[in-house]
Amino acid sequence: MGWLVCDTRVLASADLADERMSRRKGLLGRSSVEGALILQPCNWVHTFGMKFDIDVAYVDRTGLVLKTQRMSRHRLGLPVMRAHSVIEAQSGSFARWGLHVGDIIEYRGHDSHSDRPQ
Repeated sequence: MGWLVCDTRVLASADLADERMSRRKGLLGRSSVEGALILQPCNWVHTFGMKFDIDVAYVDRTGLVLKTQRMSRHRLGLPVMRAHSVIEAQSGSFARWGLHVGDIIEYRGHDSHSDRPQ
């Protein structure tokens, strides 16, 4: 586990799903999520089988937020071609955190100094 950071602000705790099985599972089976889940590499998601609505941010290799959207349950998102990572959080989280398109974010894991979602 680590932290999702924008500038000097810690937005939330974050888990990194960077292996095939952890990306495939994503948030499936959970009834809620505290913080965020970063899927990488990833450029699209779906919410089939989800128990709650989510906020989704598509992020390029430099950490630039390209697109955000709120996804209802049982939906299929469209790929964002320049995205390299996707951040998922409980619906309403991005508004609380102040996360917007154009922000530069990074994942700071417990064993790293600074990692762009890549």
